[in-house]
Amino acid sequence: MASYLLISLFLSALAAVAHGGSIAVYWGQNGNEGTLSDACATGNYAYVILSFLTTFGNGQTPVLNLAGHCDPSSGGCTGLTSDIQSCQNSGVKVLLSLGGSSGSYSLSSSDDAQNVANYLWNSYLGGSSSSRPLGAAVLDGIDFDIESGSADHYNELAQFLSQFSSQGKKVYLTAAPQCPYPDAFLGPALQTGLFDNVWVQFYNNPPCQYSSGSVDNLSNAWSTWTSDVPAANIFLGLPASSDAAGSGYITPDDLTSKVLPVVKGSSKYGGVMLWNRFYDVQNGYSNAIRGSV
Repeated sequence: MASYLLISLFLSALAAVAHGGSIAVYWGQNGNEGTLSDACATGNYAYVILSFLTTFGNGQTPVLNLAGHCDPSSGGCTGLTSDIQSCQNSGVKVLLSLGGSSGSYSLSSSDDAQNVANYLWNSYLGGSSSSRPLGAAVLDGIDFDIESGSADHYNELAQFLSQFSSQGKKVYLTAAPQCPYPDAFLGPALQTGLFDNVWVQFYNNPPCQYSSGSVDNLSNAWSTWTSDVPAANIFLGLPASSDAAGSGYITPDDLTSKVLPVVKGSSKYGGVMLWNRFYDVQNGYSNAIRGSV
C-alpha cells in the first residue's frame, strides 16, 4: 500500500510540472506546401507564422516574400485575407515574421524602429493603409526571426509594437532566436520581457542541440533559456524533417521518449515550433507528435 501511495504521489507531481503544449509552424517559403487554410484546417497548429518580410528598415521599401504563393507587388497576396480569417476563426493565431536567413533588413535608429512599427501596424495589424499586402485581414502579431545585420533597436521595435495592444486587439510578439545563448541579434530585445512566445531554434547549432541519442547539450541550453529569458512561453524549435536543416533533426520517437520529458519539466514550456510547413507535409511530423506535445 505504501509503495502504491508513493507511486501515485510521484505521478501527481509529474503531472503538475509536465503540462501540455502546442505546435507552431512557419508557412510561406515553398509554393508546394499547400494553402494557408489547409494548414490551419489540420488542427495541428496553434500558431502559423507567415514568412517573411525580408526587406524593412533603414529607409528601404518593405518587401514581403511568400515564395511561390503569391506576388505582393501586384496585389496578388490580398487573396490570403479569407485564408487568414479562416485560420483565426478556427482558433489559430496568424503572425508575420520579420527577417529570415536571407534578406535586407536593419534598424538605423529609434525613429526608424518607430517607422517600421507604424508600417506594420497600418499594413498588417489593426491600423489602416491604402496598401495592405494581405488585404483587410488583421494579423495577430509579429514574429522576429532576425539572423543578420545587428541587434540595434529591435528592443525598441518590440516596445513600439507592444504599445498598439492598448488600441483594442492584443498584438502578440514572438521570436525565433538561435539556441546559443544569448542570441547575437535578439539578445537585448528578448530581455524586454515583451515577448509572448520564444521559439528557440535547436537546429543548425551543434553545441546546443540533440545529437546521437544525447539530450545533454539541448537540456543545458533549454535550462538557460527558460531561466534567463523573461517570456511567457519557450518553445522547442525543430526541423520537421531531416531535409529541413543541416543538423538537429530529432525523430518523432526520440522526441517523445527522450526530449519532451526533459523540456516539459519547465513551467515555461510552450510546445514545439516546426520549420516548416512544407517539410511537415512531406514527413508527417506534426501528425506524429501532436498527441505528445
